[in-house]
Amino acid sequence: MRCYDLYMKVNDKAYRSIWLNEDGWSVDIIDQTRLPHEFIIKTLQNLEDAAEAIAVMRVRGAPLIGATAAYGVALALRQNPTATHLVETCETLLATRPTAVNLRWALAKAQRLLSGLPREQRVEKAYVMAADICNEDVAINQAIGRHGLDVIRRLWQKKPDDSGAFQILTHCNAGWLATVDWGTALAVIYKAHNEGIPLHVWVDETRPRNQGAALTAWELAAHGVPHDVVVDNVGGHLMQHAQVDMCITGTDRTARNGDVCNKIGTYLKALAAKDNGVPFYVALPGPTIDWQTKDGLNEIPIEIRDSTEVTHVAGKNTAGEVDRVQITPDGVSACNFAFDVTPARLVTGLITERGICEASEAGLLDLYPERKGQTA
Repeated sequence: MRCYDLYMKVNDKAYRSIWLNEDGWSVDIIDQTRLPHEFIIKTLQNLEDAAEAIAVMRVRGAPLIGATAAYGVALALRQNPTATHLVETCETLLATRPTAVNLRWALAKAQRLLSGLPREQRVEKAYVMAADICNEDVAINQAIGRHGLDVIRRLWQKKPDDSGAFQILTHCNAGWLATVDWGTALAVIYKAHNEGIPLHVWVDETRPRNQGAALTAWELAAHGVPHDVVVDNVGGHLMQHAQVDMCITGTDRTARNGDVCNKIGTYLKALAAKDNGVPFYVALPGPTIDWQTKDGLNEIPIEIRDSTEVTHVAGKNTAGEVDRVQITPDGVSACNFAFDVTPARLVTGLITERGICEASEAGLLDLYPERKGQTA
């Protein structure tokens, strides 16, 4: 790992969200289930560790899920490099999270690159592949940030001189914790902040797992970006009163027609933005585009997670201890839809590593012309 590939810092030390351990074969991650109150590094040593980390969201965000899956393949092949075990490994990892398309993309790449190799070459090549996926993600996210900076710069220049900071609304976490470094939507914010554009970010708490309150706010605070955490339902009010200049989110899967699937509640923000004339942008890396899906609303599978994520909440109590408490009456049932789909018609533009396009098949194909005529 080259030091200039690292941007994000914790306590003045640069980190990626996933990296190879000093032993040269196990894999370290930041356990995101412990943030923001505890910064814990967890080591993955086998397939089971990698699958568990993805399933319980020790790692989350489509790009990081894909990177973790790639390292999961390497760990699995280190124990058993047979072609049969490669297939079984990919099936195990694919079952961990159904919505984020980078998971399927990384595993398909692993099978394509590794299945035809002699078994004695598979482990080394698997580690090289995983490292390449991580390095590519960093480069992609930096490019997304540069293109998104152009959007913010243009909108900022249109504001009256006495109108105060440029106000951005986010939903969920699309920062470096959701990727390998930099992030997608937050890469745009970091680039604008670094340029000196005065920003203020409204951070949706993002129930039920509170990735905004726990992760986005933690990231922004670490990098000195002014922000306030708000409850999920305040976004419409802020837009009605001209306190949002731009909405920007990430996405876990973008359909070929420009529909975007992101954390539950994103659709409602897009509706409010449309009603109030607020630009609504989505930042995404190319591997997050699902070229096989033509209609996101009807074809993207929506993950339904454990109901206890709704009925219980974790936080720090008055004694300074991290605790988990029930917030609903005993015996109450809950349903926990993890994602929703925002139709392309509500999206102002898609910010990718190749540039900005309209949310449509034609727009995406302008940036990715090699996909013309392809369905996969």
